[in-house]
Amino acid sequence: MRVSATAKYLRGSTRKTRLVTQAIKGKRVEDATAILRFMPQKAAGEVARVLKSATANAENNHNLSAEDLFIADAIADEGPTIKRGRARAQGRWFAIHKPMTHITIVVADQEA
Repeated sequence: MRVSATAKYLRGSTRKTRLVTQAIKGKRVEDATAILRFMPQKAAGEVARVLKSATANAENNHNLSAEDLFIADAIADEGPTIKRGRARAQGRWFAIHKPMTHITIVVADQEA
């Protein structure tokens, strides 16, 4: 059985978050949690939070054991971009883009 959890509108680059999600894809939940704990990226904490939520969804809603779960899919999609600006020299305007990310993690048991 496949169970998912999603976190939307997280501040941070999608490209940087994808590096973290690709590192844990296909691994067991326990191993992925250990990997995320020692990653220096800011996105690792956010991905770990979504992974914990997906694991809790599987345990509480579908009566699956956490030891049998692995990460079937980990996706970082692009969200909306906040557009701001800053005044620069000679009356010019410098665009500042603040990206957002949607993280989805799907866990499945070994039988699936």
